Amino acid sequence: MIDFYYWPTPNGHKITIFLEETGLPYEIHPVNIGKGEQFEPAFLRISPNNKMPAIIDREGPRGKPLALFESGAILIYLAEKSGQLMPSGPEGRYQVIQWLMFQMGGVGPMLGQNHHFRRYAPEKIPYAIDRYTNEARRLYGVIDKRLGQAPYLAGDYSIADIATFPWLRGYEGQGQKLEDFPNLKRWFDEISQRPAVIRGLAVMADQPRPQLDNPETWSVMFGAKQFERR
Repeated sequence: MIDFYYWPTPNGHKITIFLEETGLPYEIHPVNIGKGEQFEPAFLRISPNNKMPAIIDREGPRGKPLALFESGAILIYLAEKSGQLMPSGPEGRYQVIQWLMFQMGGVGPMLGQNHHFRRYAPEKIPYAIDRYTNEARRLYGVIDKRLGQAPYLAGDYSIADIATFPWLRGYEGQGQKLEDFPNLKRWFDEISQRPAVIRGLAVMADQPRPQLDNPETWSVMFGAKQFERR
């Protein structure tokens, strides 16, 4: 059983999709990031960077519980534990890992900044909006080129696709059009229709988005509250 500390965000969806794809049993523990539950001491013992998702595998290596934070590390661990969605051979394995790192180091951070300056920043800064919108377009182009060479990022469907897909669901808010990237659009539409993806995205989908026009919530998400000791 996997204890899964979760809120319905792109990083959270990576793990729900993986768990639904593989059938690993899991139990959801909501972490309401709009209310600051990511700063609670009990959660910080699992995720010291006060970010979700995080897991505790009750049956970790050698039969002992194992706690993990960072979505990329969680995906690698669960893929190796289940023997699914990442090849065991070195060539295939590193194909997956390099595209997973591309998501972790590029797609997630850059599109996250794009969302912030386009949607959440209290002041609209044209330079920042242009900077991150253009970088999003560049990253979309990298993905589109790769998907013109292979059906999925690492050749076969894998944790690299699972990690990348949730971040591209907000393409309109990132100032992008899927029609500009036909290979990416083919991949996006195909993954959107996978039953496990549909189930993974449905987990706690009824939860409202944090109300960032509320100063207290904004402070929790982006301001001084995140630096307070809990």
